[in-house]
Amino acid sequence: MPSRFGSANGHRKHGAGMLSKRTGTVAAMAWLLAAGTIAVPQGPASAQTLLDFIMGGPGAVQRNAERRGSPLDSGQVTQQPSSVDQLRAWEASQRQAEPEPVVVGPKYYTYKADELVRVDFSKLADPVVTGSISEGGDQPPINAFAQASRHLSDIQVRALAEVGEAVTAFYGENAGFVWTDDNGPNARAEAALAVFAKADRVGLSPADYLVEWPAPAASSAMTNQATAARTVALASDASQSNATQAAVPNPDRARLQFEMEMAAAVASYMLDATRGRIAPNRISGYHDFDRKEVDLVAGLKVAARTANIASYLERRSPTHAKFQALQAEYDRLIAEDADVDRVEIAEGTLVRPGSSNPELTKIIAAIRERGSDALKTTHSLTFADYQGSPVYDTALVELVKDFQKESGLMDDGIIGRNTIVKLTGVSNARKIEAVQLSMERLRWINRDLGERHVMINAPAFKVSYVEDGKEALEMRAVVGTKANQTYFFQDEIQTVELNPYWGVPRSIIVNEMLPKLRQDPGYLDRIGYEVTTQGGTQVASSSINWYGVGANVPYNVRQPPGSSNALGELKIMFPNEHAIYMHDTPAKDLFGRDTRAYSHGCVRLEDPRAMAAAVLGTDKADIGSQIADGRNKVLKVEANIPVYIAYFTAWPNAEGKVEYFDDVYERDMYLGRAITATNQARNADS
Repeated sequence: MPSRFGSANGHRKHGAGMLSKRTGTVAAMAWLLAAGTIAVPQGPASAQTLLDFIMGGPGAVQRNAERRGSPLDSGQVTQQPSSVDQLRAWEASQRQAEPEPVVVGPKYYTYKADELVRVDFSKLADPVVTGSISEGGDQPPINAFAQASRHLSDIQVRALAEVGEAVTAFYGENAGFVWTDDNGPNARAEAALAVFAKADRVGLSPADYLVEWPAPAASSAMTNQATAARTVALASDASQSNATQAAVPNPDRARLQFEMEMAAAVASYMLDATRGRIAPNRISGYHDFDRKEVDLVAGLKVAARTANIASYLERRSPTHAKFQALQAEYDRLIAEDADVDRVEIAEGTLVRPGSSNPELTKIIAAIRERGSDALKTTHSLTFADYQGSPVYDTALVELVKDFQKESGLMDDGIIGRNTIVKLTGVSNARKIEAVQLSMERLRWINRDLGERHVMINAPAFKVSYVEDGKEALEMRAVVGTKANQTYFFQDEIQTVELNPYWGVPRSIIVNEMLPKLRQDPGYLDRIGYEVTTQGGTQVASSSINWYGVGANVPYNVRQPPGSSNALGELKIMFPNEHAIYMHDTPAKDLFGRDTRAYSHGCVRLEDPRAMAAAVLGTDKADIGSQIADGRNKVLKVEANIPVYIAYFTAWPNAEGKVEYFDDVYERDMYLGRAITATNQARNADS
C-alpha cells in the first residue's frame, strides 16, 4: 500500500488565492470592528450577523453551513459577537467537528482452543444386543464386536466433538473390530501407531494420538481367561475369589476401549494433518482462512480397508516439494547439534569500513565457516593474509561485501545486525520451532500449491512466481509495517491494470488525510486527487465540510495515473476485502534495504513488469509498450493462478535449502501461544 501522496500541481495557485481572499476579508472586517468603524448588527437570531455581512447577506452563514453538511442549526446561534475576541470564539464555535476519528487495524487475540469432550456412544448401544446377553441359556451366537458392545456405557474416550461424531457414525454403519484381534492390537493398528509416534516430523504432536492397551494383563483374551481360572482354583474363600476376579480386566471391555480410542486417534490425526491443529482466524484479524472441511467418516472407511495404512496417513499431510524440504530440514536438525560450531559475536556489534573492532576476528572466522566455496576461492589470499587484526581494511571490506551479496543483503560493507545474523546463524532450537510452525501454516493453504502460482512471503520480503512447479522468477518486495501488517490469506490473480488509478483506502483517508483536510479543505484539489460521492459524482475537496466527516467517510478518493502515482506503472489485482494487491512504486530506493516493511499493507514489487508479463503470459517488452501509450487499461489474467500472501519464517529457496527469516510481525510468538493453549486443552484431565 503506498505510503506517500502525489506532489502538488497547478491547482495550488487558484486554491491558495481563494483562501487568501477570504482570510483577508475576515481579517479586515475584524480590524474595522476593533476600530469601531462599523457597528455589529443587533437583533433577534434571524437577523443579519457579522459573518452574514462578510459572506454575502442575511442567513448566508447558516445556508452555507447547511449546504456543507455542518451540524449547525439556527438554534445554536444565540448571541452575536461584539468584539474581536468574541468574533474569534464565535467562529470557532461554528466549526463544530466530529471527534477526530481513527481507523484501527486488526488485533491479536487470546487463542481459544477446542476442548476435548467425552464421546457419546449411546447411539451405538443396541438394546436388543447390549441388554439381552446373558451368561447361559440357548442364546444364538453373536459376533465379538456385538458381544463387546454391551460395555459401551463403560467406555470413556475424549476427543474433539467432530472426531467423536465421526467415530460413532462410522461404527454405526460398520459394526466390527478394525484395529484389534483376539490377541490385542492388530498389524493395522501397530502401523498407525508407528506413524503417530513420529508425528513431530510433520509438525504435529505425538501426544495427541497416544493410545495404549488398557492393561498389559488384558493383551490376550485367552491369557486372561486362563489366569482367572487359576485364580479361582487357588482361592480359599468367596471374598478372595471375587476380589481377584475384579482385578482382572474384562477382555471384551479392554478390547472395545482400545478400538474406540484407536479410531478416535486415527480420525484426529487425519483432521490435524489435513487442516492443521490451529484455527488461524482465532489468532488475529490478520489471518483470513476458511478452515478446511474433512470428511472423517469417509477417511475412517478408507483407513479400515487400505492395505497400507501408514502410507495413507502420511499422505494426509501436504506432499509438495516445499513441505518435503521442511520435513527433511527438521530431520537434519534433530539428528545434529548445530549449535556446537555456532560463532558468538557480541550483541550490538557495528563495524564500518576503516574502523577497528575486537569482534573482527570472530567475524572473519564466521565468514570462513559460512561463506560459499566460490567466495573462499575468490578471497583465498585475504583469508591467508589475515592475522587477526582488529582493523577493518579494504581487503576485508571487499570480502564482507561479497558475503553480504551472496546472502541476499545490501552489499555496503557495513557489518551490522543483519550481517551478523547471517554470520552467526539462528540457534538450533529456534530453527526447529520455525520449521514446525511453517509446516503448520502450510496446512492452512491449498494442499496443492499449483503448478503455476505466486508466493508472497512477508518475513522474507520476497515474491516468487512458480511455473511448471519450478521457481521461474523471484524479486524483492516491500510489505506492510508492523502497524499496517500485510494479511495472511490466499486468493487468485484476476487482472493487471496498467497506468492505474490509486483508490485511497478508507484507513488512509481517515488516519492521514482527514486531519490535513480539516485544516486545509483544498489539499486534495491541489495535489490532483479526485474526490467523488458514493454515487460517483466528482466534487471539489474544498467544497466539503471535512469537520463534519467521521470514520465512515461518505466520499471516495483516488489518484489519477501519472509519474507521481503511488502505484507506479501497474498493479496486479486479486480482489479481496483487505484491499491488498501487488504494485509498482516510485520509491525504488527501499528495495536496496535488507528490512523492507514500509507499506500500508500492499506488496510493492522490485520488478513489476516482469511479474505482470509472467502472469499474463507475455514478455516485459509488450508490457512496456502498453504502458508507454499512457492510457489506463485493465488486462484480464486468463489462467487460474493462485496467489499466497503468506508468512513463513522458515522457507525453502529454489534449490530446496531452508532459509530463516526474522519474525517481523511476531506471528511466530502468537502461533506458539496458540499451540501451547491447544496442548493444554488436549492434555487436560477431566
